[in-house]
Amino acid sequence: MSASKSLEAVARDRVGKGAARAVRRQGQIPAVIYGGNQAPQAIAIELIRTRTLIYAGGFKTTLFNIKVGGKNVRAIPRDYQLDPVSGVPLHVDFLRVVAGQTVTVDVPVHFLNEEAAPGIKQNGGTLNVAQHTLSLDVAPDQIPEAIEVDLTGREIGDAIHVSDIKIPVGTYTGEPTDAVANILPPTVLGAEVEAEEAAIAEAQSAEAAEEKAEAEAEETEGESDEKSEGSDKA
Repeated sequence: MSASKSLEAVARDRVGKGAARAVRRQGQIPAVIYGGNQAPQAIAIELIRTRTLIYAGGFKTTLFNIKVGGKNVRAIPRDYQLDPVSGVPLHVDFLRVVAGQTVTVDVPVHFLNEEAAPGIKQNGGTLNVAQHTLSLDVAPDQIPEAIEVDLTGREIGDAIHVSDIKIPVGTYTGEPTDAVANILPPTVLGAEVEAEEAAIAEAQSAEAAEEKAEAEAEETEGESDEKSEGSDKA
């Protein structure tokens, strides 16, 4: 299970765009904690630490103990906003966690033992992933870091469904028949790659021929101009 992490915060008295800009100028990020049948609480959290946590992965499946105003609030990130140009975090929404509550989170799927899958290792098949995450309804303090799918013994043509894998904890919110991945024969991917490479080569050849024709035309035109100038002088 993912271990909870601590996060320092300070309460914010003012909200709005102007107040948010002032917070960011101080090297912090405006955030809010809501839910749990309590009023939303506006806070500010450290920019550098928050950016590190977001880009480390698993941010939205991590339970945080947020220390604010002398109190410890258990919460999980529900959403965050990034600057579209710089990628700097601009705002974070936290959901307050209370006893007995479950949350819906997208847990990453990790595929293990590709080298032990004959369809991939010996026969050149390709693992085609349909779902990189699975949505689970789970207690906040039991969120798994990942859902593992063992590929040992998998052959070309094998399809892996949710019902074929072990959900470590919580409840999958979709259907047991939902596809997670399958193993494609090498010819499927190979044909696509060959067709794409052929199209690129044809385009490059056409471009090169066009450039050559333009260069020859310019050279011929230059020679004609020189002959014309010679005739005029004569």
